Amino acid sequence: MPLPAEMSAITAAAPGGPEVLRLARLPVPVPGPGEVLIRVVAAGVNAPDLAQRAGTYPPPPGASPLLGLEVAGEIVVAAGHWTVGDMVTALCNGGGYAEYAAVPAGQVLPAPRGWDVADAAALPETWITVTQSLVMRAGLQPGMSVLVTGAAGGIGGAAIQISRLLGATPIALVSSAEKAAYVLGLGAHAAIRHDSEDVAARVRELTGGKGVDRIVDMIGGATTRRNVELLARFGHLVQVATLGERDADIPLNRLVANQLTLSGSTLRPQTAETKAAIVAHLRQHFWPALADPALPRPKIRRFALAEAADAHRAMAERGHYGKIVLLT
Repeated sequence: MPLPAEMSAITAAAPGGPEVLRLARLPVPVPGPGEVLIRVVAAGVNAPDLAQRAGTYPPPPGASPLLGLEVAGEIVVAAGHWTVGDMVTALCNGGGYAEYAAVPAGQVLPAPRGWDVADAAALPETWITVTQSLVMRAGLQPGMSVLVTGAAGGIGGAAIQISRLLGATPIALVSSAEKAAYVLGLGAHAAIRHDSEDVAARVRELTGGKGVDRIVDMIGGATTRRNVELLARFGHLVQVATLGERDADIPLNRLVANQLTLSGSTLRPQTAETKAAIVAHLRQHFWPALADPALPRPKIRRFALAEAADAHRAMAERGHYGKIVLLT
C-alpha cells in the first residue's frame, strides 16, 4: 500500500503555553540512510517536550523541530535488521507527535510481548535515559541502594524498575500518599514523603546510617546540598534534570571527604552511535523483563493527538504521576 503524501502532526508556531500547540497537515518524512519509517500508533509525552514548547530546550542541530521523543507503531519502511510490519517502539530525534516518524534503526526496540502497542510508547525515553545515566555511567550494581527523587514520574518509575531488575534497592521520594502507594506498587523498597517526613532521618534509618549509594535527581537547586549529604562513601549523584533552581550550593568538603561523584546527563544531543549502544544495552539486559506479566506496569493516560495541549496541561499538574501518550 503506497504511503500518503501528508500526515497529521502537532506544531508550535512560537514558544509559549500549551495553547500554542496546533494540529496541522505536513509532508510525511522521508527516512534517510539507516533510518526506518514508523506509522505511529502512539507518542509518549515527556518533560523535555514541555520545555521545548516553552522555548527553554531547543532541539539540537539536525533534529526535527517537531515535538515528540518516543513513539510506538508499525515499520512501513525498513532499515537495519528491521522488516516492514514489525511492531516496535523507538527513541526519536524529535518528530514523534505525528502519524509517521523517521527514526535511526539503532534507536528502535521491539514492542514488548503482552503490551498494547500504544502503551509501549511510554517506555523508550525514560528507560533509555535511566540505562544511560544510572546503569552505564553511574555503574549501578546489585546490592546498592538508590534514592529516586520525583519517583512517581516517568524517569522515576523507570529508575525504580531498572534498579529492582539489577538487584539494587530503590528508595522513592514522593509528595503525596497516592504517589507513595503508586511507587511501592512499581517495586520501591520504601517511599519517603518529602512533604511530611524528615528525608535525611528516613534515609539514615533505611540504610543503617550509611547513606545511599546512588541518587537519581530531577530537581537540583536547594535539594542538591541535601542529596550530597545523603550519599554514602563513594556515592554517585546523577542529575538528569533541573526542574527546580539551576544553581546549587554544594558542600565540597563532603564531596572530597567521601570521594563522591556528581554527573549530569542528557540524552537528546548524543550521537546516533551512542544512542544505539545504550539501546543495545537496554535490549540485552532489561527489555526481556517487560514481557513478564508479573512486572508492574506504569500508570499510562491516553489523549488523542489533537488533544496534545490538554496532555501538556495534565502533565504539568502537581498531582500528575505515571506517563501520558498521544494516540494518532
